[in-house]
Amino acid sequence: MSSGTKAVKTAERSNLRTMVQVGMLGAVSVVLMMFEIPLWFAPPFYKIDLSEIPVLIGTFAMGPTAGIFIELIKIVLHLLFKGTSTAGVGDFANFLIGCSMIVPAGIIYKVKKTRGGAVVGMITGTLFMAFVGCFLNAFVLLPAYGKAFGMSVDALIAMGTAVNPSINSLFTFVVLAVAPFNLLKGLIVGVITFLLYKHVSPILKGNSI
Repeated sequence: MSSGTKAVKTAERSNLRTMVQVGMLGAVSVVLMMFEIPLWFAPPFYKIDLSEIPVLIGTFAMGPTAGIFIELIKIVLHLLFKGTSTAGVGDFANFLIGCSMIVPAGIIYKVKKTRGGAVVGMITGTLFMAFVGCFLNAFVLLPAYGKAFGMSVDALIAMGTAVNPSINSLFTFVVLAVAPFNLLKGLIVGVITFLLYKHVSPILKGNSI
């Protein structure tokens, strides 16, 4: 067998392994997405899940592109298993919010593969996710949820007021409920990923895609 043929077969095996790992992490993510934790400072329809942990681990191990595919698989599987109450709008927004964390984190870690690079990446990703989350909730998610459940945005804001009297407008809703929600989620996901990554990464392929 020539060296060229060997290289092609090695590349094919490598690509297959990467696809299997991406699919596996996507499956783990959708399972974790099923377990939701309610929060004391936000309306009951805001619940934290830990599905971004496998996505972020895969992103650090295989690169931001792999992370995007893992996130996409998670959303598609969730749609297949649980369906949607927002005609897919909420699920698409969930995909964008998830990517807004893992892509910046993955890019920074790809440039600087150190503990410090991972920490800076996760902090940057968390802050960017909080910003994107606020924007999408204000202009996409809340109107979509309102339409899906036959409620006005004001009625959804009132649910926030019941939890926190300081929430009395769309602006205070995203600042006092949505932003803390995403910041807390980013913190939890980041800490757990940081603790698990070195133990899990040897199992995964280290080459980026």
